[in-house]
Amino acid sequence: MNHPGTPASASDPTAVDVPITDDLVRGAIDIERTARGGLLPHRLPARARAQNRDGQLAMAESQPAGVRLAFRTRATVIELDTVPTKRAYVGVPPRPDGLYDLLVDGTLAAQGSVTGGDTLTIDMSAGTFEHTAGQPGTVRFEGLPGDAKTVEIWLPHNETTELVALRADAPVEPVPASGRKVWLHHGSSISHGSDAASPTETWPALAASLGGVELVNLGFGGGALLDPFTARTLRDTPADVISVKMGINIVNADLMRMRAFTPAVHGFLDTIREGHPDTPLLVVSPILCPIHEKTPGPGAPDFSSIATGQLRFVAMGDPAETAQGKLTLETIREELARIVAQRAADDPHLHYLDGRELYGEKDHEELPLPDSLHPDAEAHRRIGERFADLGIGPLIDHPNGRVTI
Repeated sequence: MNHPGTPASASDPTAVDVPITDDLVRGAIDIERTARGGLLPHRLPARARAQNRDGQLAMAESQPAGVRLAFRTRATVIELDTVPTKRAYVGVPPRPDGLYDLLVDGTLAAQGSVTGGDTLTIDMSAGTFEHTAGQPGTVRFEGLPGDAKTVEIWLPHNETTELVALRADAPVEPVPASGRKVWLHHGSSISHGSDAASPTETWPALAASLGGVELVNLGFGGGALLDPFTARTLRDTPADVISVKMGINIVNADLMRMRAFTPAVHGFLDTIREGHPDTPLLVVSPILCPIHEKTPGPGAPDFSSIATGQLRFVAMGDPAETAQGKLTLETIREELARIVAQRAADDPHLHYLDGRELYGEKDHEELPLPDSLHPDAEAHRRIGERFADLGIGPLIDHPNGRVTI
């Protein structure tokens, strides 16, 4: 347990410094000590980061989707100092500040934001990034119940967040092991959180809450590309249930053709199985995305929509090129189903879920993708609820049974 020390908050003299130790951080794969003396949660280990030269993935894996501070305390006031990295897109209206969700005994009790921090200015038309350093800010939660409770502070899923200092007006101790199963998930920006309302409203966070499991979210915006270092991260991370959602980034990056895709999927699954030979493993194909259902990538921003302040995406490929092996969501779903069926003959713990069961044509009619690529907050809630029923539930309750959709 951490004991009271010198008061550290000018706004509340009863709040004292609480060391941010590794056992207070949940959902991170690695924690970097920064030059500013803070802690930067990562969702890829240092060895994987050293093998990556893509700025998009570097940004995505450092955004703490699913990462939270968790502790037991009687504190009524909690303050967290951070240095967030705000993203500013040239020609697009400013993004709202990322949200911090504070949960008390599993229930959302408060939300807050940190202004200021660093800024990453992105010019999508030029393909450039400019980083400007800023100052730490503080998110403050007060009026909390004074009894013993479990507090979780979920960090913004869409802002790289350096943890600088934690303060509370009562002692803090790590949360004892819950005994809940650990769900390890990998996917694209949709799994990362895209346009979810807050960090506990991303579809994986919702599904984990409904399924009663501990989430480790390796959803990377633009980064679900069957990278070997990601497969090794999944292999080496303890888990009771694993899911991998693949396909959309392969198409909109125009990264590979069918000849490369099939062995890459096998290799990705082989690597996971090296560390998890019998763990329930669910392969999830893409949700419905009309622009790429029959049209290959690359996907690109619609720069005419940027000029109006509304970002949308378009598919730039030619449907006729599928005859030469270019990939669409339709061909990827067909191949993933075939691969899983083939492997399942020798792997009874391997399962397949068609992503359109999570978000399909009827859902798109009711809740269309605002930018033609990412689901909105309401669609995230729907996907999370369905995944709890179709994905997590069957694998937790019947780990050896088939997930038949």
